[in-house]
Amino acid sequence: MQTATPESVGMSSERLNHITTKMQEYVDNKNAPGFTTLVARKGQVVHYELCGYRDVEEELPVEKDTIFRIYSMTKPITSIALMQLYEQGKFQLYDPVKKYIPEFGKTKVFAGTGIMGNEIVEQDSPMTIHHLLTHTAGLTYGFFYDNPIEEMYRKSIFRNPDVTLEEKIKGMAQYPLIAQPGTKWNYSIATDVCGYLVEVISGMPFADYLQTNIFDPLGMVDTAFHVTEDKVDRFAQLYQSNFMDGSFHVFMGSPHIPVKDYTKPTRTPGGGGGLTSTTEDYLNFCLMLLNQGEYNGARIIGRKTLQYMTTNHLRPEHIPFILGTKVYHGEGFGLGFSVITDPAHSGVINSVGTYEWGGAASTKFWVDPQEEIVCVLMTQLMDNYTIPFQDDFRVLTYQALVD
Repeated sequence: MQTATPESVGMSSERLNHITTKMQEYVDNKNAPGFTTLVARKGQVVHYELCGYRDVEEELPVEKDTIFRIYSMTKPITSIALMQLYEQGKFQLYDPVKKYIPEFGKTKVFAGTGIMGNEIVEQDSPMTIHHLLTHTAGLTYGFFYDNPIEEMYRKSIFRNPDVTLEEKIKGMAQYPLIAQPGTKWNYSIATDVCGYLVEVISGMPFADYLQTNIFDPLGMVDTAFHVTEDKVDRFAQLYQSNFMDGSFHVFMGSPHIPVKDYTKPTRTPGGGGGLTSTTEDYLNFCLMLLNQGEYNGARIIGRKTLQYMTTNHLRPEHIPFILGTKVYHGEGFGLGFSVITDPAHSGVINSVGTYEWGGAASTKFWVDPQEEIVCVLMTQLMDNYTIPFQDDFRVLTYQALVD
């Protein structure tokens, strides 16, 4: 990790200190357990601060080597892995998914509820790999309550920790899609399907493929699908927001995300949300992205491929889209990343072309090629829709630019 003074890369030390002050305020007010916040510009780390606890009950502080559940920040890693195989000519984006997972050739589509119950129809056109990468495949997650397919997902094999990745993904093909492929953006298990595609197309177990082709070259030594015994003491406790008073308590599971024991090896490495990582490991991944696919001499993805992945692929009828309680304006979606298309309507300071994603435990990263900025925020707070520390972090980063 290369560091520099903020002033040497056009930022203000004094103004960056506002980040630390604000994050400590959230900890002091018992809105969150603790944070790491990291800002890099032009490849140099200019802010890296810690506050609060990785385990509040045991009074264990957040450390630089604290391991966090990154949940959906797994998705960009999985998407990069699949696109590595695309670069090798292993598939085309318009290939139907059934070419590699035949079970999805039989998947029907939910078309509403009639007097005789659920109306189920055939796919108008086949689900493609492009649909998976853009979350327009018609799949869902079981998070919501606006159609009967969600409840099917909550009771499905997808929640079973004892099955293999193959069994899980093939099992999900039996449930109807919530929309015709290509017609609607819907956050879903699509990236988990992408993880299984990596396994099928590469001929390697998914976890092994990531280790060999992404984690080892990038020096991501603490990123994995489970936390080994020698690292458990660094693993952060997981908390949940209290909507009534903005406080938090230990997360005991919820209808949309059951409790998972990350200290045990998994048979089902989840490409959509299964990884744990550290701030510095994820920084290496982000610096690779900022540097157009290369990091420390290791070429992970081609420059043009990454540019294509971080371009908006959605049509106007797909957006705005809703995730949780936030309506996303001024954003589109590429292949594994959300992409800022209109900063003025995004609700917070941004640059056109910034790409990003976050995790269920309120982790967040973004890459701003225009300003050459990478930011990573780590914490462990589920179901946080009311405490705006992610947006505060963004505002307080950009206000520190002085060049």
